[in-house]
Parts: sequence; structure tokens; C-alpha cells
Amino acid sequence: MHDFRAGVIPILVPVGVICGLILPADFSTAALLGMVCIGMLFIGGVPWRHMARILGIGILGLVLLYGVGKALPEVLPRFSTWAGRLERFTGVDKVAEGDALEYQIELAQVAINRGGLIPKGPGTGASRNFLPHPYSDMIYAFIIEEWGAVIGGLGLVLAYLILLYRTIRTATRCPRHFGGLLSMGLGFMLVFQAMMNMAVAVRLFPTTGQPLPMVSYGGTSMIFTCLAIGMILAVSRSVTDPENWEKPIHKTRPEGNRIVREPEVYG
Repeated sequence: MHDFRAGVIPILVPVGVICGLILPADFSTAALLGMVCIGMLFIGGVPWRHMARILGIGILGLVLLYGVGKALPEVLPRFSTWAGRLERFTGVDKVAEGDALEYQIELAQVAINRGGLIPKGPGTGASRNFLPHPYSDMIYAFIIEEWGAVIGGLGLVLAYLILLYRTIRTATRCPRHFGGLLSMGLGFMLVFQAMMNMAVAVRLFPTTGQPLPMVSYGGTSMIFTCLAIGMILAVSRSVTDPENWEKPIHKTRPEGNRIVREPEVYG
């Protein structure tokens, strides 16, 4: 990892290719994947100087993406959608009356306001009758309406934070670095996706279209979420079951008048 060309570039190239393939159809998923990968490089021990170069490459890529989207809209047909969401959120572009996206956000705010602090119980929410996509994009607002801000809102946030804590704990106790990084990366991916969904509902983040993992309706999202949870559980098994541990192989090398033991290699 200390050699940028030999240690970091082989990781950035496949990540960049995957994000580039996802980007034309789903910018938010590509950005989420890229941010998680950058975070995992930092956790994996990439030096600060290399992280600065990675961030510089990322910023340059975003600038180029903006330029291509403005100059050649036919190449990125969804660019106007991404830019419009960001401009509406930041207030650069004034929202037109009757804008469907703004209407959805406003109805989500109404549902959250109706929820209050005390839960009203399942089946009592009226937002299902008028809120667009109450079962996917805006399900967090619908949950708060029926279960209140304390149980429904903060309780769901706490549940995801517990999931993140457990994945980090599994990663730190894993006998192999690969398993630890895998567990932590999948945990970050699920929790960051959940936080993005909830932040959109409470108007802290521009609309992304990201579902709420393990809560939102959707077959594809549920399949990949279950696969991620399964891999995390597989890593945790190596922590709880000593029979799954791979025994370290110690190698030694002479150094002057001493015999120095090299870092453990699992095999």
C-alpha cells in the first residue's frame, strides 16, 4: 500500500470500471460504492499522501463528468436529473410549482409531522394514500407517521448503528485481514445506504432513490442485502469457531546477529 502504482492503482482500476458501468443508470449507487471503497482504502492503511491523490482523482472525475454532461447530454441522458436534484436541494434552481419531486418531499414532511413523538400504531397512517412510493423511497417517513419519531425514527437509526457496530466488532476480531475488511466494507455499504435514504426523507440530503436496506419493498435490493448479511455472518463464524481459523505460518530471516520473525502469513 505504500507504493501507489503497485498497491493502490490495481484496486482503483476495477473499482473505477465498475462505478463507470453503473454511473449512466444510477449515479447515487456509483457514488456510494466509490465512497465506501475510498473509506476501505483508508482503513486498510493507505498513507495520507496516497489518499490525497485519490481524492484529487475523484474530484477531477466529477469535474469531467459535469463537463461531459453539460456539453454532451446525449452521452449521459440522466445527467439533467442528477444536476436538477442537487440544484433544487441547494436552492440554486428555484422549484417550479407542481414539481413532482418536490411534491414527494413535501408530502414526506407532512407524514413525519403527523407522526409526532407518540406512536399511533400500524395501519393508522394516511400517507399511504397520497405519498408517492411510501413502500420504497419514502418508507422512513411512513414509519415515523405510524410509529412516532422516538420508536420509529430513532429506533430505526439505532438498529442500523448496532448493525454497524457488530460488523466493525466482527472485523476487528477476524483472524484474517480479508475477512475483516469484507465485513467492514459490507457493513459500511448497508448503513451508509440506510442513512442516505433516511436523510432524504427528513430533507437533509438530495433525492437519491436509494432504498432502505431490509425495510424497503424490492426484490433485487433484498437479494443483494441478504447476500451481504450472509457474507458478514460467514466472516463472524470464523471469529466464533476456532476450527475455522487458519493457523499462522511464521517465517524468520537473519538480520545481523538476530533472527527476526516476519509478519504472520495465514495459510
